[in-house]
Amino acid sequence: MPETRHGVRWHELTGPTYAELGHRERIDWHYHDVQQLVYPGSGVLAISAAAGTWVVPPQRAVWIPAGVPHAHQAHGPVQMRTLAFSPAAAADPPLPPVPAVLEVSPLLREIIVALTSAGAAPYTARQRTAMEQVALDQLRRVGQLPVRLPALADDRLRAIAAVLRADPADERTLAGFGLVVGASERTLSRLFRQEAGMSFPQWRTQFRLQHALVLLADRTPVTTTALACGWSNPSAFIEAFRRAFGATPGKFYTERRP
Repeated sequence: MPETRHGVRWHELTGPTYAELGHRERIDWHYHDVQQLVYPGSGVLAISAAAGTWVVPPQRAVWIPAGVPHAHQAHGPVQMRTLAFSPAAAADPPLPPVPAVLEVSPLLREIIVALTSAGAAPYTARQRTAMEQVALDQLRRVGQLPVRLPALADDRLRAIAAVLRADPADERTLAGFGLVVGASERTLSRLFRQEAGMSFPQWRTQFRLQHALVLLADRTPVTTTALACGWSNPSAFIEAFRRAFGATPGKFYTERRP
């Protein structure tokens, strides 16, 4: 029976893996003793951890440190490829101590695909170690994408989040939400900065961008996605998406698949 820690299952990872997940398929809470790189070659993968939720767009990857409990949920059909690294191998210089969504360079992508593809002649342990070291070097060169939605603990903030989950296009101000949840605008503003590390408008934009990734993974048209997520027109949405992710929505979903 798998070991557990505070009710979270331990999953052993001994090397690269490949799995195909169906739309909305979920992998429940678990953790590993090794560092993990998760790469969805298609679709969108949402990674949940205690500190929040990270949404991984296509052709990007999420870094998950050893010992961090997490869960996955697929949006759209997902080809999930993973690499595993010992904590010592990733320590010098260190990679992020918390989950982070990272850009994937062309070289890193080819290494991930090569190590996780079935049917090819297997690599020796020495060859695999050398390729994994190059992958780590590539990870240290790329930037993080701002796709984390911090977890909220205050009941009033969670109530606001629930309203926006039901209707991401809700345009009420923080003062307007305060009338619903029974708190002043000043109190709510302070709580968002305290718990999320950002202002309410910044948090709402981040929330809407995450929701947009999920809709786009389900092949929702860009215009429909923009309006459903609260942007007044597709051009404003495309520009916000490009600033956040470094590419337009159309580019994300036309990139070459493994």
